[in-house]
Amino acid sequence: MYIVDFLPARPDIRWDYALQMGVQRAIVKLHPKLTGNAAPSDFSVLKEAQDRFAERGLELHGLEGDQMDMERIKQGLPGRDEDIEAYQRMLRNMGKLGIPLLCYNFMAQVGWFRTRHAIAERGGALVSGFNAADLDGLPLTEAGEISEAAMWENYEYFIRAVMPVAEEAGVQMGLHPDDPPVSPLRGIGRIFSTPENVKRALDLVDSSSHGVTFCQGCYTTMGANVPELARYFSEKNKLFFLHFRDVVGTPSNFRETFHDNGPTDMPALLKLYHSLGFKGPIRVDHVPTLIGEDNKDPGYGAQGRLFATGYLKGILDTINSTSGNNA
Repeated sequence: MYIVDFLPARPDIRWDYALQMGVQRAIVKLHPKLTGNAAPSDFSVLKEAQDRFAERGLELHGLEGDQMDMERIKQGLPGRDEDIEAYQRMLRNMGKLGIPLLCYNFMAQVGWFRTRHAIAERGGALVSGFNAADLDGLPLTEAGEISEAAMWENYEYFIRAVMPVAEEAGVQMGLHPDDPPVSPLRGIGRIFSTPENVKRALDLVDSSSHGVTFCQGCYTTMGANVPELARYFSEKNKLFFLHFRDVVGTPSNFRETFHDNGPTDMPALLKLYHSLGFKGPIRVDHVPTLIGEDNKDPGYGAQGRLFATGYLKGILDTINSTSGNNA
């Protein structure tokens, strides 16, 4: 397996840190709200982003998250066919440029969500957390209520339309589970909050491009048997991308933690991925904000990534030295 880093679309200190840590592959989100450009359904936009990374010695290995407004698709609203066509163009552009990975989710209105963003962790570092009790009194989103059944219908419509294009383009689409794994959330059904539902999603379309982003923190929060689940997806050839993080708590009340400070035996889990023959990308996720660093982007600070990536590299080096192979 090889380490990638989730980096902003334009150079900042996180690009420098990635290069200094020896990370040579980048994952990026190119939503117009973040970049000020058109969506990567425009070939020139995606090519420009790829070139920008290449100029700094980084390979653009994949896209992560919503790369355009997905609400009409996720909510099944008029205009979704037009948006799906744009999504298909993006997949074709990725294929033309040799960008092999797309990490996607199907959370409508509310994506990655935390009710607290400055919980004191080890040594005063700050982490995010979720407590369902904090939701009391929060209004529904502007979409009102959307049932899980409706979300399933919308997801099936979407995945059947885009998966043949992804396969033709040679792009692996890795489904990321819902975070937090609770349903409903502010009135919106969350259909990928259990391992069983992720398995159900994969059964909808049989394609070599249809797999998972295995966010071990999400599955830990669900209370899943993470090693057993990793084996299941690996045996199905559906393990496309690994998110390396840990959490403490339950689906309704949890917090992030340092990567070496949670309930998961991280070295054992990485050794398992290696034994399963996983040869794809892995990245650290949801890092603590360390002292001296602002907390304006909880979970994605620069200094916390240094610690987490160093910890990850150390474990992988140990696996390599004892196995005689590259992890």
